[in-house]
Amino acid sequence: MREFLDMSGYAAYVWPSVGLTLAVLLANVYWARRLVRSAQAEARRRLASGAQS
Repeated sequence: MREFLDMSGYAAYVWPSVGLTLAVLLANVYWARRLVRSAQAEARRRLASGAQS
């Protein structure tokens, strides 16, 4: 297991890259979900204001 984690001496490059990639992917999911919720709320507001007219 230690040999795998060491990545034949390239661990200093591989693991930060894996961590950065994971952070970007998680941030992308968070941002997309937030934008969807915001768009849904806006659509609900527009539908509600249009129904009252």
